[in-house]
Amino acid sequence: MAAIRVLSDTLISQIAAGEVVERPASVLKELLENSLDAGARTVSVTLAQGGIRQIRVTDDGAGIAREDLALALARHATSKIASLDDLERVATLGFRGEALASIASVARVELTSRTPAAPHAWHIRAEGGQATAPEPAAHPAGTTVDVAELYFNTPARRKFLKTEATELAHCADVFHRAALVRPDVAMTLRHNGRAMAHYPASDLGTRIAAVMGEAFPESARPIAADGGALRIHGYATSPAAARGSRDAQHLFVNGRFVRDKLIAHALREAYADVLHGDRHPAYVLYLEVEPAMVDVNVHPAKTEVRFRDPRGVHQFVYHAVEKALAGLAGAAVAAPLHAPAFGAVLGGGPATRGAAPPAYQARLGIAQPVAAYAAMFAETAERAAPAPTDVEHPLGFALAQLHGVYILAQNRSGLVLVDMHAAHERILYESLKSALADRSVTAQPLLIPVTFHADEVDVATVEEHRAALDRLGFDMAALSPTAVVVRGVPAMVAQGDLPALSRAVLRDIREYGASQVLAEHQNELLATMACHGAVRANRPLTVPEMNALLRRMEETERADQCNHGRPTWHQLSLADLERLFLRGR
Repeated sequence: MAAIRVLSDTLISQIAAGEVVERPASVLKELLENSLDAGARTVSVTLAQGGIRQIRVTDDGAGIAREDLALALARHATSKIASLDDLERVATLGFRGEALASIASVARVELTSRTPAAPHAWHIRAEGGQATAPEPAAHPAGTTVDVAELYFNTPARRKFLKTEATELAHCADVFHRAALVRPDVAMTLRHNGRAMAHYPASDLGTRIAAVMGEAFPESARPIAADGGALRIHGYATSPAAARGSRDAQHLFVNGRFVRDKLIAHALREAYADVLHGDRHPAYVLYLEVEPAMVDVNVHPAKTEVRFRDPRGVHQFVYHAVEKALAGLAGAAVAAPLHAPAFGAVLGGGPATRGAAPPAYQARLGIAQPVAAYAAMFAETAERAAPAPTDVEHPLGFALAQLHGVYILAQNRSGLVLVDMHAAHERILYESLKSALADRSVTAQPLLIPVTFHADEVDVATVEEHRAALDRLGFDMAALSPTAVVVRGVPAMVAQGDLPALSRAVLRDIREYGASQVLAEHQNELLATMACHGAVRANRPLTVPEMNALLRRMEETERADQCNHGRPTWHQLSLADLERLFLRGR
């Protein structure tokens, strides 16, 4: 066995660099955090060859005094913490005191800085961890750190770097996240002599709109909650604007970008009822926690945190986002936001109070409904037409049914278009959830039982899981080795395609198991039932039935999107209509 020996400082620094300096973007992140911690109001970033050849960050922050320059490049030297108590209440982005030393061990670094009170700046160089003595230099108040030839002395590490375009993309991500953290700081990014981004100092909404692009503010909803020791604010997109990837998800804890599985799970749960499948929301969220309640000293890269009360944080974030996504009022009042103000409400508006449905509704030539659907909204049809003293509703009152698919309604703001199947699907889904939770799913016996062809597995599922089917409101039995008879179904979906509905329920029970489908996969099952039970296209509705559907939408949480994340209604304001017809020009 080899003798134990003490490693050299250079080797120790290079080992540490392996944790801190993964790629050029890691270097840029550390330098930007130092600039922001120094109180900079302007930060300029210059990159060459994706940051592999050069990364230069210049700021107008507090600067570094001559006597501290050498310490800035030393391991575990920092101005940000001095005691264990400071470590447990970190309020700065950087604090470990090892980033510059790690960078200097694997790159050529030049550091030029001047404090506001100093007559001139001082300059220091380091290569492979060895620093020169400070020299006088010309530089305005602030600091410039120039990092060149990353991994010049560790070619094996350099081979693991990707193409210039890939490394540049990672650097741009780091730059944009820093821009989202500090909208009050003007930030510029250049690559190979070409300007890539410039963000003047602004308010948070303007900065978010500039960084995230025009599509984000059009579909974003405000998130805000204050729990004392926990606070969250920011914006998240509606389910209809979900993406195929997670590349537009930004979470900051006390101003620090983090990737946290706990909060990511809370956000997935908040969207679970409105976003199914492989779609992902975009968001920019800022979680503020008492410093003593979060440990940021988990990993050298500082992108992971650990909460003292993880369950409390999870529930707080979940309820804040879920509340913002729920409810028709939220969709009407907190409608899509618009750049650059990022707070202007388009269309809709608060539920203003007004008169009863106009008399012309009685004269509309709406086709009469199929008999089976006449009572579909019987529960609310009678109260759907308010008395003259009743109030106007956010979705207004029905005018017509378009092509058997859409309901056209009028409210005080203009016109409302409703996808009747999508809207009814959400209503059924929420009603089924409530009924199942209360164990009050009402089964409706069928006057004429429905029989459908089934394979052996379906027949076995019916026989093995009769209790689960009963709880869901289904009365099924095996009629033969290849046939199943349905004698009763949940009353809420009795007008749907019963063979298709029954097959879908059996498939889910077979795939997940009865206990699982009524627990972890309950929502997916109920969404399937609601989809099959909702009113189909080309089914005529009378005006009272359409108004009943609008009233049910107003009473149902998350009624502005269907179970698949698609919108259920769209507002066209009078201003929108005037633009279409060029009125006022």
